[in-house]
Amino acid sequence: MSIGENIRKLREGRILEDGSRLTQEKLAERLGVSFQAVSSWERDEYIPETKKLIDLAKELDASVDAILNDRKMEFKTNKTLYDWEHMKTYVKTTAAHLNMTNTLKALDYAVTKHAGVTRKNSEIPYIYHPLNMACHALSMGINEDEIIAAILLHDVVEDIEGVTFDDLPVNEEARELVRLMTKDKSKGSHDPEMLDKYYAGLASNPKAALIKCIDKCNNMTTMSWGLSRKSKFQQIEEVDKYFPKLLKVVKDTPEYNNAAWLLKYQIESMLDIYKRLV
Repeated sequence: MSIGENIRKLREGRILEDGSRLTQEKLAERLGVSFQAVSSWERDEYIPETKKLIDLAKELDASVDAILNDRKMEFKTNKTLYDWEHMKTYVKTTAAHLNMTNTLKALDYAVTKHAGVTRKNSEIPYIYHPLNMACHALSMGINEDEIIAAILLHDVVEDIEGVTFDDLPVNEEARELVRLMTKDKSKGSHDPEMLDKYYAGLASNPKAALIKCIDKCNNMTTMSWGLSRKSKFQQIEEVDKYFPKLLKVVKDTPEYNNAAWLLKYQIESMLDIYKRLV
């Protein structure tokens, strides 16, 4: 594709913070240029000068190379691999077979509380995330009732307004795991002091460390389309800084040793891919 076609494709696919699409007029306003300038770029009449090209890449949440590359880069992609209702059936059937009472209660509660909520920048039901995590854990042989229950509930208090830890229909151990998984975002999602305290708490509990590693594996699979370029960099830095310690905590816990090996491979492989791509 030409440079103009790349600019148009990237602009049309860009979703802004308020959920609206990036029009030529909005892009021109954000760049401090005229609407006619943006239009001429997309018609391949002119090429943006170097400084504007860098600003343009930032506004399009893309690299300069993605704008200048003349190769066709349209691939079919999938944002989901499994139907969330099938995953729910699998988790429910497994929990019933193993008499996981906390998991059964947590499953229905999580589905109810996350109803109508979607994953960031998508139409995917949010419940897909905790269900995917639960299936991931079960497939690794992790079938402890409190762990699976906490996985299903780990975002409920943090993301659903009005829900408290006391509202969760599970025992105290599962509630404590949810509490450790819940960030205090009063100072922002990336406040260094908050993150240090948050990850120290996770590292103090092998089960919480295990859940967080599974959480990060799942979140990293959606980083490519769910996060802005700036947020990708923040996530890479966060994983680099905090996850080696969490993985060691999981590895040093004999019953989670096999899971630790797989989680380490998954996290480090995806981290390396993102570092090369961004």
